[in-house]
Amino acid sequence: VKVKIPFGSKYLDAIFSVPEKKPTYGVILTHGAGGDMNFPHLVSLAAYLASHGVLCLRFTCKGLNVAYRTKAFKAVVEFLKLSDDYKLSGVFLAGRSMGSRAAACVICQLSQGEDDDDDDDFIQGLVCLSYPLHRPKLQSKLRDEDLLLLRCPVLFVSGSADEMCEKQLLEDVVSKMKAPKKIHWIDKANHGMAVKGRTTNDVMEEINAQVFSWLRENAQLQHK
Repeated sequence: VKVKIPFGSKYLDAIFSVPEKKPTYGVILTHGAGGDMNFPHLVSLAAYLASHGVLCLRFTCKGLNVAYRTKAFKAVVEFLKLSDDYKLSGVFLAGRSMGSRAAACVICQLSQGEDDDDDDDFIQGLVCLSYPLHRPKLQSKLRDEDLLLLRCPVLFVSGSADEMCEKQLLEDVVSKMKAPKKIHWIDKANHGMAVKGRTTNDVMEEINAQVFSWLRENAQLQHK
C-alpha cells in the first residue's frame, strides 16, 4: 500500500507491507545514504516480515544530513502512531547504514522528550543493519553517542568485514551499552552485506530470519 507521509511542507514516499492477519507490531524501515526504500535488502526484509505477521512501513528520505533524516523518521513514527488504519501495540525502528543512525537518534530524542511515558511504550526497540560506526579508515571517530544513551532493546546485524564498522570496535561499544543488545555477525560480509561465494538472497534469508526471531523475542518480552 503506497502512502504519502506529511513532512513539513513536503511529503515522504512510503510503502506499507501489510500482513494477512491484523498485525499487533510494526517495523519502520529506512535506507542508507544512497538508495531509497526500494533498495533490494529493504524490500526483501519488508516482504519477509509481512509474511510472518509483522506490519512493515518503509520510507524514502533523500538527504545526507543525519539531523534532517532524523526529523523525517520522527514524522513517520508520528504518522504510524496516529494512524486509524493500523492500531499497533508497538513499533520497532529499523534502518540500514545511515538510516540506522537516524533511527537511534529518533529514539534518543523521543525518550528525552517531555511526553516520554507515551512514546517509550510505543517504540519497542531498534534494528541496526550495517550500522556505520565510523567512516572507512577513520576508526578514531566513533558515532556511538546515541547508542550509549539507548535503553530499549537493540539488534545489530553487521558484516564481519564491514569497512565502516570494525568488528572489535562495535563489540567494545556494545559492551558499554546499557540497553539489552545483540550482535549478529554476517561472516565475511562488507558494508553492503555482500559476501564472496554467497548470493544476495542467501545472505538476506539469514538477515531476515535473524531480525524476525529477535523481534518476536522482544515483542513478547514487553507483553508477557
